[in-house]
Amino acid sequence: MSESRRIRVRGQVQGVGFRPFIWRLAREAGLRGDVFNDAEGVLIHVMGDGLDDFESAIKSQAPALARVDAVETARYDFEAVPTSFEITASGPAGSDTRVTPDAATCPDCLADIRGSDPRRAGYAFTNCTHCGPRLTILHGLPYDRAQTSMAAFEMCADCAREYADPEDRRFHAQPVACAKCGPQLWLEVAGERYTDDPVEDAARRLMAGETLAIKGLGGFHLACDATNAAAVETLRTRKRRPAKPFALMGTLAHIQTHGVPSEGDIARLSEPAAPIVLIDQGSTSLPDAIAPGQATYGWMLPYTPLHHLVMDAVDRPLVMTSGNLSGEPQVIGNAEAREKLSGFADAMLIHDRGIARRLDDSVERETLHGPMILRRARGRVPGTLPLPGGFEEAPQTVAFGAHMKSAICLIKNGQALLSHHLGDLDDALTWDEFQKADADYAALFDHAPDVFACDLHPGYRSSQHAADRAEGGQLVEVQHHHAHLAACLGENDWPRDGGPVAGIILDGLGLGDDGTVWGGELLLGDYDGFERVANLTPAPLAGGDAAGREPWRNLLVRLDQAGLSELADRVLAAQPVDVLRQAVTVGLNAPLSSSAGRLFDAVAAALGLCPDRQSFEGEAAMRLEALAREAPDGFQAPYPFGPDLDPAPMFQAWAKDASDGVAPPHMAARFHAGLAQAFCARARALVDGSKARAVALSGGCFQNATLLDLCVRELRGIPVLIHTKTPANDGGLALGQALIAAAKYSG
Repeated sequence: MSESRRIRVRGQVQGVGFRPFIWRLAREAGLRGDVFNDAEGVLIHVMGDGLDDFESAIKSQAPALARVDAVETARYDFEAVPTSFEITASGPAGSDTRVTPDAATCPDCLADIRGSDPRRAGYAFTNCTHCGPRLTILHGLPYDRAQTSMAAFEMCADCAREYADPEDRRFHAQPVACAKCGPQLWLEVAGERYTDDPVEDAARRLMAGETLAIKGLGGFHLACDATNAAAVETLRTRKRRPAKPFALMGTLAHIQTHGVPSEGDIARLSEPAAPIVLIDQGSTSLPDAIAPGQATYGWMLPYTPLHHLVMDAVDRPLVMTSGNLSGEPQVIGNAEAREKLSGFADAMLIHDRGIARRLDDSVERETLHGPMILRRARGRVPGTLPLPGGFEEAPQTVAFGAHMKSAICLIKNGQALLSHHLGDLDDALTWDEFQKADADYAALFDHAPDVFACDLHPGYRSSQHAADRAEGGQLVEVQHHHAHLAACLGENDWPRDGGPVAGIILDGLGLGDDGTVWGGELLLGDYDGFERVANLTPAPLAGGDAAGREPWRNLLVRLDQAGLSELADRVLAAQPVDVLRQAVTVGLNAPLSSSAGRLFDAVAAALGLCPDRQSFEGEAAMRLEALAREAPDGFQAPYPFGPDLDPAPMFQAWAKDASDGVAPPHMAARFHAGLAQAFCARARALVDGSKARAVALSGGCFQNATLLDLCVRELRGIPVLIHTKTPANDGGLALGQALIAAAKYSG
């Protein structure tokens, strides 16, 4: 029976080919009416038979880049009966719609690049509504060409025809271009341009062992031949990056040759987000300098036409690491690249399309329990999360995260938007980027917060920024580990009235509400509050910040606490242990901390893993996990911890193993198993005693997939909440802060 409806579609439905999808769907069903974009998403007026099937297809057959959050239906009376179904002019622009993340080259555009049409064969900026740049070229809303980096490129007649044709997959694709009218590519050496065949020239140089700076979507990469050990070592020397793993780019065939990707790994690599995925190394190894001491490589597939063209030309894996000075944000501008990357790169593969926002590559990992997000950036932002039940009245809120792995979170209209990874705020340029991102997201999403949230630590730049921004608004200071707990609850859609949860929160350092330094915590709480139930026995951070850089310091204090000072003297004979002990005794720069991260450092040092100094944050812990995976039988014999989560018995058991000549991988595995068992037993007791309804696992230590798996196994039979959409590390902290602050002012 014929009827008429008004259908509102909310979600990520603009800039993804949604209107032509609706147009085709309606015409195939013989329906009449119209569809257009407006400030709230996509609005459809439709008349005809079978509208229930039409509505069902809107969700089930939506374009690949779309995300349909809601389809709302109401009766509608047409003023004049339509005779066809049309795409009509858009209504007013607004910020309640989503900006689509950047998307990897789709199969159709890849076929165009490798085809024979001179407009797009070999053209490095080919795209359509199913792929290409979005956030990285956007200057402001509404999302149309005039508001993007493509404004400088006037469409030729052929591109304009495609852009205007609803049957063409380039209909209203704002970055649409071809070789006649779009951005141009060139190779540059010492300021001189070479444009004849820049891709072939670049490939020749890469295969000759040179390092190239390549302009991507969210910034420049530094690339070299990953099979050439000398080229990799040269890049490490130039970047002064002795051990931090390099990311790799390759085809699926390359990845399967040098790694052991699971089906989940392949699926994640192939998503439009095209993240870096950590994949187990295979028997056909690459140079040790790619990822020293690690059991995985970080792989990504080529995700722009330019990357595909280069990979086709070299047919080998490439190192593809961020183009930046150590500790600084990724370079995005051509002039900036010439200034900052000329000391690293022998040549630059460069183009004239501007980058509006710096976006690092996302880094992810498939685990036995689903995906793990290590760095949330290109391809994932600005995706949003729905707020859990109980937050319907949440005020507009902004949270500013932590000091390292910083990110910002906005709450508006029932959604939480977690920004891209911004970095360490000690760096002056990163601090500038942080402030720009705050203003940028506020403008882009028309965000006017009433509530401002930050970490409890007054020394964090993010906390100081929140205090400055909160003039006239409400400032909420949130304890670090409570924020981790709330972030895990929020991404798992735990309702506000869902009851208390036991949170195992293991990370590096965070200021506790008692003024001491926390980091190995068992909390009981929810969005509205928490209780600290248990924690690792604190140990001095000998030398303050130096304890985070030099693992031997943590080993010394833990061995002394365990009554193993004589062993410490032997194991650490090359270190100034007496001087450090004197400082600890008098309390000089040695605050007590329950940090799980520093415990990992201590055990790593005990097993000879970078005991003197870490060259990057987390190096010791990452090497320790890789070592543990070499001895799976060791997980069956966990080291003991004291009933009050005291590591002293663990170190005593390790000392016996070391004396008996037990292999280091076995000892590494026993530590992981013991830590998981100790915390999970206490958490299980809270659930069994009806004090908690589930267990949440959060904090940077849960980037360790081995520890995560051991904890989930220990908690078998009870509800366990883990991070699969946001980082467990401080990159997800702002989400928890925002939820806690919003709860306080939601009534």
